[in-house]
Amino acid sequence: MLQEHAKVLQLIKQAGEIVGRKKLQKIVYITQKLQFELNQRFQFHFFGPYSEELSLEIEELGELGFLQEKLEDKGNYRVYRYRITDKGEDFLAHVPAEVGNVTPIVNKLNRSTARFLELVSTVFYFEQLSRSEVEEKVFTLKAKSNYTTDEISEAYRWIEQLKTLSADCVR
Repeated sequence: MLQEHAKVLQLIKQAGEIVGRKKLQKIVYITQKLQFELNQRFQFHFFGPYSEELSLEIEELGELGFLQEKLEDKGNYRVYRYRITDKGEDFLAHVPAEVGNVTPIVNKLNRSTARFLELVSTVFYFEQLSRSEVEEKVFTLKAKSNYTTDEISEAYRWIEQLKTLSADCVR
């Protein structure tokens, strides 16, 4: 039962720290799309792919004391910081959670903005469509974000870079 919790915790451990709930969702989604062993169910939502299941697991990890969720007030908005606790480290020592070496992937994703990861995950979500259809989806579903064609092109470049990077990672 706690195997999936442990996988998420392992990913966060490899990241060191993840700032933002949306960013955490996107990092897990993109990492999973790159064929790493995470088994979250995602649906398309306001900010792109979203997993209610993942949100619940994060909440439970916090309640168990395995994950620190620290709220920071940034003036006009608030942000959550996530990092594994010592108790979480102990938990991982007893519950095997092999997700592979996601560190290079997670580090690259973690350096990006949540806004850009929202775009990358949206492009990934609709990857079975043609590029023009994906652009139409982005411009329609993400109209408020005002993404440009250059940003969409950059998202496609990122996906290719991530695929190459993930092929180099030991799983």
